Amino acid sequence: MMKRRWAGWHWWVTGLLLLATMINYMDRVTLANASVRVTTDFGMSDQDYGDLEVAFGWAFAAGSLVFGFLADRFRVYGLYPVVLTGWSLAGMASGWVEGSQGLLLCRVLLGFFEAGHWPCALKVTHAVLTDGQRTLGNSILQSGASIGAVITPQVMRMLMTDEPGSWRSAFVVVGGVGLGWVLLWLLVMRPRDLEGSTEAVKTGPSEAVAEGGLMRVLLSRRFAAVALLIVGAQTVWHVFRVWLMKFLQTGRGYEEAVALNFNSVYYVATDLGCFAAGFVSLWLVRKWGLSAHGARRWVYAGGCGLTSLSLLLPGLQRGPVLLAVLLLIGAGSLALFPCYYSFVQELSARHVGRLTGLLSMWVWAVTSPMHRFFGMLADRTGSYDQGLMLAGLVPWIGVIAMAILWGNETRRGSLASS
Repeated sequence: MMKRRWAGWHWWVTGLLLLATMINYMDRVTLANASVRVTTDFGMSDQDYGDLEVAFGWAFAAGSLVFGFLADRFRVYGLYPVVLTGWSLAGMASGWVEGSQGLLLCRVLLGFFEAGHWPCALKVTHAVLTDGQRTLGNSILQSGASIGAVITPQVMRMLMTDEPGSWRSAFVVVGGVGLGWVLLWLLVMRPRDLEGSTEAVKTGPSEAVAEGGLMRVLLSRRFAAVALLIVGAQTVWHVFRVWLMKFLQTGRGYEEAVALNFNSVYYVATDLGCFAAGFVSLWLVRKWGLSAHGARRWVYAGGCGLTSLSLLLPGLQRGPVLLAVLLLIGAGSLALFPCYYSFVQELSARHVGRLTGLLSMWVWAVTSPMHRFFGMLADRTGSYDQGLMLAGLVPWIGVIAMAILWGNETRRGSLASS
């Protein structure tokens, strides 16, 4: 645990992590918000657009493995700003490319460096927060994703005009925000502030024992359960992130300005869902006597119930009912992630960075190709409905996997220490 410089210092650091997540998602969703303009300017089909996300996802998978291990080996104090600088420059360069191949390269670099955020961030929360504070800390960390996704459409509305290619300035401006975070981090943080995130390996058992412990975790049924669970959460979240603007504009005929405004509202709903997950979990523990683990499982199932409202989408045309259903789906989709992060931290406190990296590599490698198939389906059917409907049902895989592989540990005190 770091030596705090004043009361509440640890929550101030958590606020920095929120900002980093916000910037991470601002760079990530810029393309989705400008997808119609970009694909039109570059003459790309929906399948071509899906390929950009496949490349991003596979690069994210590779970056997750690399930075997951680096976060456990090197000081996060120095690694974190390198990660932020890398993805910020890649985001800015996206506004300067002349064709789809250049954009593809930028998405690869963006995905690779963005992957480093999560191992670094979880190492920081593990170092500066107590076990009882981490669920709330993870919710604050994750909420930055929604905040970034809320802000970005409004920034782009201000920057994009009717002039061809005006979308380019949005990439440059949004990408440049990350460089400001790097400066803030270096000005206010000191290496000793995060000693707990790097010294754990040195003060624990020998490296051989530590590696053996990691292998035992990787071969466990519980790791398999979490690996399947994140496939479901990842699928619904990223399918709607990538394709929502296309669905609204091309699929339901909304004007760009209206779609951008709704996109901001959509991510407000996801943020509310994220915070609700934390509060409902706490309520289940206090009022119903559930273990923290058991409460998270019930919250995850509740999120699955909301994402399953995607079944209604094919029968809904543009209007308030359609938009309300989308907001509920969004709230459920982000509510899944604080539960997932907490499950990862339950697996092993020692190997948080590596487990986060390995699981991220796994899920991005497995789920990224879905965007290509989604695009192929949209090109052939002329509709985004079927793909979105299926995406909302996939998270139930996690509920089934936890029930079969983890076991029924829901009452307080029933969860064995790991």
